[in-house]
Amino acid sequence: MKRIVNLLISSVLAGVCIGLGGYVNLVMGGIIGAVMFSFGLLSVVHYGMALYTGKSGFFTNRRELTDLLYIIAGNFVGCWLVSLIFDYASPQYVENAQKIVDVIAGKSLLAVFLLAIPCGFIMSTAVKFAREGRFLPLLFGVPLFIVCGFRHSIADIFYYCAAMDFMFLPWLMAILGNFVGCNVHRALEIAREK
Repeated sequence: MKRIVNLLISSVLAGVCIGLGGYVNLVMGGIIGAVMFSFGLLSVVHYGMALYTGKSGFFTNRRELTDLLYIIAGNFVGCWLVSLIFDYASPQYVENAQKIVDVIAGKSLLAVFLLAIPCGFIMSTAVKFAREGRFLPLLFGVPLFIVCGFRHSIADIFYYCAAMDFMFLPWLMAILGNFVGCNVHRALEIAREK
């Protein structure tokens, strides 16, 4: 039980970091906002917090795979908490969150799924580099997925909550697409070993 509580606390804190990154992106916008969003993911990796896109490509057993459900729940709560503060203290930026949600709403579920795959690949690759002490791929990876419109399931939670316009099926497609993308590196490693 203590392990699950610690996992949930770590997951909520990771969600808070991503929510802060999303908040900065909404306030600053453009390339600068996308680059500044990187602070959220750099914080998650540095402190070893449990973020869905940082963990879903590195599970080694069934328990760690099941843990992803707790991680998603904790990430959701963390993003939601930041969105509550954001909506109260800076309501002038809610419209920017709604614009992102509207873009997602305008896509088919298949398109959301497909756009989440490269984001998952970028995140697991960046995390793999960061685990080796090389953080530059995180700094480049985050703006890359934002500028390209790739879907990051946890960042999307923040935008949905900030806009007060939650869409479950597109979010589920982003979760599944991120999972696929996060695990592409496994196939690449198998191919490299042959």
